[in-house]
Amino acid sequence: MLGAVSALAGGMILAGCGDEGSSGTEAPATGAAGAGCAPAAGTQLVVLEDDKKLQNTDNIVPAINAKASKPELIAALDKVSAALDTTKLIELNKAVDVDRKTPKVAAEEFATANSLTTGITKGQGGPITIGAANFSENQTLGELYRIVLTAAGYQAKVQQIGNRELYEPALEKGEIQVVPEYAATLADFLNGKVNGASAAAISSPDLDKTMEGLKTVGDKVGLTFGAPSAAQDQNAFAVTKEFADKNGLKTLSDLAAKCSGTATILGGPPECPQRPKCQKGLEEVYSFKAGSFSSLDAGGPQTKSALTTGTISIGLVFSSDGALAAG
Repeated sequence: MLGAVSALAGGMILAGCGDEGSSGTEAPATGAAGAGCAPAAGTQLVVLEDDKKLQNTDNIVPAINAKASKPELIAALDKVSAALDTTKLIELNKAVDVDRKTPKVAAEEFATANSLTTGITKGQGGPITIGAANFSENQTLGELYRIVLTAAGYQAKVQQIGNRELYEPALEKGEIQVVPEYAATLADFLNGKVNGASAAAISSPDLDKTMEGLKTVGDKVGLTFGAPSAAQDQNAFAVTKEFADKNGLKTLSDLAAKCSGTATILGGPPECPQRPKCQKGLEEVYSFKAGSFSSLDAGGPQTKSALTTGTISIGLVFSSDGALAAG
């Protein structure tokens, strides 16, 4: 996902942390007219609403090896999807990344608090391996899947595998049976695999369209899917609360209308200026023009610190960042 989520509009707070990056600024490819809005230091960040839906629907969805799929397995996984939204995902990530609980403990506490195993039907069971990517959010989601599948009678375990290029082929082959996935990102990944690297993207800001495309390419590689959750992990754009209040900003449309210009500094990963869900997308969808770009990291401590210290005006973060709950 280099993929802001409207559910976080204006109200979610992100506590800045980490050390400031110092990779300098660069003039964007297209010139910015107007005075713009200079950075404003602060201790809290707010995510601006993506009111024109620049980002695609990277909702959490269970990806399942079709041969391993059974009604009771899908029903159990769908319990997790039904219990999750972006706010709850932020809290889960906070438990691990901020409060330093293990993914297993965080998942068990969430399962208890949300009665995840209540009403689950037991089937014939058997061994099930849940693959997890190499970052904490995905590992915690994998543990939630383990809990509900155990309640459904399976001998379930979580195996951390690595990135999508490693775990997706293992899922196709049945070496693992289930993975917590991200709908839009997986749809485009499988589309490239099935239809070629130059194939037009099949992900969309419309979740139904994204899932339709995902199921079509999934069928061709032997994958099926549970219900997508309301929880999303995708690109979001944050400013300090002080910057938002000073300039009267709640949405990305507000940012474009009020802060396009030379004083505005956008921060993000080095590839941001060329990415359709980062600076290029802000320009094309919102007609937002930054005065300069600061090359930092992808939603990490460099970007957060540059925001809170007043080095940049707006920065790329991720919509499910656990620090959004640490106000």
